[in-house]
Amino acid sequence: MTLRRASAALPDKRASVESLEQYAQRLASADPVPGGGSAATIVAALGAALVAMVARISAGNPKYADHAADAARIASESDALRERLTHARERDERAFGGVVEAQRLPKTTPEENSTRRDALEIALRAAAEAPLDAAALALEALRLSERALQIPNRSLASDLGCAAEFGAAALHACAYNVRVNHHYMRDAAVISAQSERLEAYEREANAILQHIRKAI
Repeated sequence: MTLRRASAALPDKRASVESLEQYAQRLASADPVPGGGSAATIVAALGAALVAMVARISAGNPKYADHAADAARIASESDALRERLTHARERDERAFGGVVEAQRLPKTTPEENSTRRDALEIALRAAAEAPLDAAALALEALRLSERALQIPNRSLASDLGCAAEFGAAALHACAYNVRVNHHYMRDAAVISAQSERLEAYEREANAILQHIRKAI
């Protein structure tokens, strides 16, 4: 598995390609970027990949010919979701890098302190918005898992169960990253709006996951 690598310090820099092992090494380093939000998008992407696998196998099996068209659509949508999650990972890394940069601004004078405070608020808002949007993508992985479960290919049901668990885990991991930024933000209206969206995602995700667990 290869991943595009984004530069947190230079958002417009062309991304390079790294292996999953190289990414894991970066994740394990003392560098704060990448972190949990970035890793969560990979978990969700793996869930989407599993859905695509189940859909493709089912689409090619004459036994499920009645579901072939829907299976093909699910596979295509899952592929597109994986690509969106790749961009979400890059965005998350850049957003957190923005917080780090804002924290490094000087604060020796009242003017510098005010500038730093404003810059940090903007950066924190972006750092909360990135995993919030990633949570929506993780929810989509759950929805695709549920749709794929309508294909009566019981031999691959466990793979869809794994996909759903990955999607739910990724969503809840993203939620941690949204809420930790809220602790340091000052804009109550933004916090409230983001929290409302997040709670709606969590409710739907929990309902889908319970349905899939019971069905499998």
